[in-house]
Amino acid sequence: MEPSRKTSPVPVTSLALAIVLGLATGNNAAIAATTTKVPDGARPMTAAELYMLYHDKSWRWPDGAGRMQNTDRRFSAWVDGTGGRSWAEGRWAVTDAGRLCLDATWHAANGQFPAKTCFIHRILDGTIYQKRETDGAWFVFRHPITKKTDEATNLIADDLVSQRLEAVKTSLNVRKTE
Repeated sequence: MEPSRKTSPVPVTSLALAIVLGLATGNNAAIAATTTKVPDGARPMTAAELYMLYHDKSWRWPDGAGRMQNTDRRFSAWVDGTGGRSWAEGRWAVTDAGRLCLDATWHAANGQFPAKTCFIHRILDGTIYQKRETDGAWFVFRHPITKKTDEATNLIADDLVSQRLEAVKTSLNVRKTE
């Protein structure tokens, strides 16, 4: 793998911010986040509960997808939107404090950068609440009886990443050699 090229920190930072903000901020989550308060008594989800929720699932985003593979807890993702194309590979982890963290190196036409994005989860009576750490807003991730508008409906067993990831990698490599 080639070492990253030196680039201006502004474009890389902008892309990193766009990618990190894009995770779990689909229309459903953004709308719900404006009014949701986590009720008293909600507890952090356990690592086992989070593992069951996320393992071997793809998380569909408005302009891409991320995949949490069971094998070696690998995380891979691609984004192809108005901010450009990028891809990531790294690891995912869960804790008994209710945290899911995606720790990966993102690659784009203007360089590569590490990014760690974590989400906090609370549960009460079957309702799962989620927020992006540290400045995200709480929203209902999944209701006890799942609604079509729940963000959790974007977690699917199909692999939405592997094939598209290779295409994005290839397109970025072609641009670098042009």
